[in-house]
Amino acid sequence: MTHFKLYNSVADLPESWDELLVNDIFLKTPFLKALEASSPTNISSYFLAVFSSEKLVGIAIIQRVEMYLDDVFRKTSNQFFKRCGKILISKIVKGNALIVGNLMHTGQHGLYFNSDALSQDEFLNTISEGIKVLTKTIREKFNKKIRIIGYKDYFEDDPIHHSSSFFQSEKLYKAQVQPNMIFNVRDDWKIPEDYISSFNKKYRRRYKTARKKSAAITRKELNLDKVKQSSDRLYELYECVSDNAGVNSFKLHKDHFYNLKLQLNDNFKLFGYFLEDRLVGFYTLVLNHKKLETYFLGYDQALQHQHQMYLNMLFDMASFGINHEYNEVIFARTAMEIKSSVGAKPHNMHIYLKHTNNVIANTVLKLVVKYANPIREWDERHPFK
Repeated sequence: MTHFKLYNSVADLPESWDELLVNDIFLKTPFLKALEASSPTNISSYFLAVFSSEKLVGIAIIQRVEMYLDDVFRKTSNQFFKRCGKILISKIVKGNALIVGNLMHTGQHGLYFNSDALSQDEFLNTISEGIKVLTKTIREKFNKKIRIIGYKDYFEDDPIHHSSSFFQSEKLYKAQVQPNMIFNVRDDWKIPEDYISSFNKKYRRRYKTARKKSAAITRKELNLDKVKQSSDRLYELYECVSDNAGVNSFKLHKDHFYNLKLQLNDNFKLFGYFLEDRLVGFYTLVLNHKKLETYFLGYDQALQHQHQMYLNMLFDMASFGINHEYNEVIFARTAMEIKSSVGAKPHNMHIYLKHTNNVIANTVLKLVVKYANPIREWDERHPFK
């Protein structure tokens, strides 16, 4: 007999949670503890455990997201976008959403089930029952209505798409979102120099120029104490990048990087860029088994162009992946063109989504998704010989 339990604290999770055979650090309790201790103010995580008899056979992360205009819209110079977009989104999206997955990181980091113990449709139906219970609880406890329900982010070959009848019956529609940019580490790249030598002339020249421009920058990995000491500056640099995103559904907690380092230890890396001992940029990595996941970064906008910091960070992340024998570096979405220029390839992703108000319906919601997360036209670069 399949049943579920909902938890709103990592401390309450069953001991068997981490024993499930899932190779995803984002579903393990150390990461979930860090997330719980330093979530954005508008995101709360709930944890759904699916049991067959008394055995844990599936898990899901469900995030309640409170959508407010100041969080969603940051700095944008487009007046039409500001005016029409804010009106449209405030009418349709403003309120609470329940998202199956981790809104703060690109990729499917929200679900796992043991396919020997239950079918995918059984698992998804159980999650749906859990969402109904959660919707009712949020209404009673916070007097908030859930307006949007979503499942994120699935590659085109993800088995979840086989459950189209489930999504149809739940009135969830499938939408394409920006691709995940993935850098595959080739077998013949034993050291970063092998990777650089495989560039064609144009991109090798570009690499050399970027490295020359960053010659004055010192790179250092920050340990736990240094991360704590640098918290204010790290957050300032993160905001420099985040606030220029135009549309964003959250803002990180000030202690987010510290909590990740505290919980994940060596599986979370933070590298600082220093100019005359002043921290001017940083990037973070999550070591996720054979995948290297790039995480949040930040830099001083005034120095970015002069030292080509962003491009240098991409080269440094790729080099880390090669040096430490990762199969792939997950560069996530956004900035597709520059990521393709260092060798990353686009992998299409989809979400499933619905609005709980049938009058608004999914046709209007589709417009919002296109508007907030457009599939942009961009030129893929081909840097290799």
